[in-house]
Amino acid sequence: MNSYVDTVFNEDALAGLARIPDASIDLILTDPPYGLGKDYGNDSDKQASVDYLAWTERWIDAALPKLKASGSLYIFLTWRYSPEIFVMLKQRMTMLNEIIWDRRVPSMGGSVRSFTSVHDTIGFFAKAKGHYFDLDAVRIPYDAATKKARSRAIFVGAKWLELGYNPKDLWSVSRLHKENPERADHPTQKPLEIIERMVRASCPPGGVILDPFMGSGTTAIAAKRCGRHFVGFELNPDYCQIIETRLASPEAELLVQSNAPTEPVRAKIPEVKNRKKGRKSLKKLETSEAEPQLEIQMELSQQVLDL
Repeated sequence: MNSYVDTVFNEDALAGLARIPDASIDLILTDPPYGLGKDYGNDSDKQASVDYLAWTERWIDAALPKLKASGSLYIFLTWRYSPEIFVMLKQRMTMLNEIIWDRRVPSMGGSVRSFTSVHDTIGFFAKAKGHYFDLDAVRIPYDAATKKARSRAIFVGAKWLELGYNPKDLWSVSRLHKENPERADHPTQKPLEIIERMVRASCPPGGVILDPFMGSGTTAIAAKRCGRHFVGFELNPDYCQIIETRLASPEAELLVQSNAPTEPVRAKIPEVKNRKKGRKSLKKLETSEAEPQLEIQMELSQQVLDL
């Protein structure tokens, strides 16, 4: 195994990427600074807009050659800069999805001069046709009631019914609150549930994932839990210590795969049909009750005419 694999380097990604051979990485998965002025223990997120976009283009051009021909990229962004960065990436790769991460932010508080932002934007890009993507690894299982409703002969043995459905491009997963046992001391830590879905779908078992901005180390943890390798960079030495501690903890042990969602489940279709059926029955009842009254009115009218 190469010396850089399963290592997080305490250095700037723009300098460190030179140590990684071209065409050696299966997946780039990263959550770079958003350009919003957050404190990561340095000035990496405190750039003017023009400087931030120029810096983003530099690290993208340094990172993309590291991908294999079958490789892909996931990038977390804010809506403020995602249009410009998506254009950069579409000039270099094929865009597959814009994924919306609904952070399940409580309805209280927020802006009073605009609508409250409650999501992050995730871009999913492929280097070329034939990119690696294992849908079966991330299918979401149907519940027992849904399977029972699809018990007709034509559905027996259907792969989609047995393995589950394809996750949509709206992912409703709660952000990590301070009391969450997964939470580390990092201001923008992403949930393992999201990162592991990306890892299982877009990096083959035993493959290598690159994260130029490791932060709290969630990409490395997810890689280890899912039987993949990782390499990454982090400027802040305190965050590097957090990563080291997390990688040595039970949190990083190999995971027994489960795709059960924490996403809200919509109302079942049969229930909707029953409600519609109930409305039809009610209308029929109202019509039947009104018919005798109509007959009486008609009889009275005829009597008046006879007079």
